[in-house]
Amino acid sequence: MVEPEFWDVTCQLMELDHRFNDSSMELFHLSSTLDPKNSNELFRSGDVCQLVEKFYPENFNETEKNLLKMQLQHYEADVIQREDYKQLISISELCQWLIKTRRSINFYLIYRVVSLILTFPVSTATTERSFSAMSLVKTRLRNKMEDEFLNDSLVLYFEIELAENITLETIVQDFKDIKDRQIPL
Repeated sequence: MVEPEFWDVTCQLMELDHRFNDSSMELFHLSSTLDPKNSNELFRSGDVCQLVEKFYPENFNETEKNLLKMQLQHYEADVIQREDYKQLISISELCQWLIKTRRSINFYLIYRVVSLILTFPVSTATTERSFSAMSLVKTRLRNKMEDEFLNDSLVLYFEIELAENITLETIVQDFKDIKDRQIPL
């Protein structure tokens, strides 16, 4: 009989395989190199260079990519061996630690990579939310909607809390305030 814990883990792994494509998994794997939780493992500076080359080519020019390789060598010798670094438990703590210890100045390219890694979940979630909202707002019946109207509708959909506070009276009053009319509203 299969143990329930094993079955739960297997189901979770299967769900992750279906949810994330190979490119996303590679991004997660390469990003994990900078995770301080992995400080006991061998530092893979080549993975950081591959991460920059494959996923962030617009954020680094060729000179910066070469300089990043040198910074990674110094980072491995200077940072990873420190006891206060080994106590960090996340990439966001690493980012804060680099700033507090002023190492973000010396390792500014590594700091840039860390910052890009931290913004990835936000940009992905925002993009996915936008496409989900678009499929709700632009239905088959609204298929001939112009882009400007679609954008306005999506803003209202995203900012539903603000839209709920708008009343017909405030719209009329704002319209009146914009320009004097010959015929009163």
